[in-house]
Amino acid sequence: MYTSSVSNLSDKSGANSSTLEFSMCVPEVDDVLQNAENIILVGIEAHVCVLQTTLDLLEKGKNVHVVVDAVSSRSLPDRKYAFKQMDRAGAVLTTSECVLLGLLRDASHPKFKEVQKLILDPAPDVGLVSKM
Repeated sequence: MYTSSVSNLSDKSGANSSTLEFSMCVPEVDDVLQNAENIILVGIEAHVCVLQTTLDLLEKGKNVHVVVDAVSSRSLPDRKYAFKQMDRAGAVLTTSECVLLGLLRDASHPKFKEVQKLILDPAPDVGLVSKM
């Protein structure tokens, strides 16, 4: 049995949650995200927590962007088929570089040089994308 325990989830609004739910769509999180249209999602256990959270957010009418190189699973088949299910359900599968540059929009953004350093000096490939 898989469980996800998240404690002290907080942001600027002060939302806090402790849950054993697989999905992070609990009341405290829903309150924080109620006015958000686009959600960028990362996490562990693609086939459990990330999948259920994605499906719940899509059901609530959110645009969900799952960052595939920032989501893991215990096994490659679980991860692969979770992504297929998310894609079929309507989530956008993307990468961290794509998200970063998409948020900046263009090279004139004041943070572009900082983000460019992150991209040009990438983390080692641990197979999250290359083994799909």
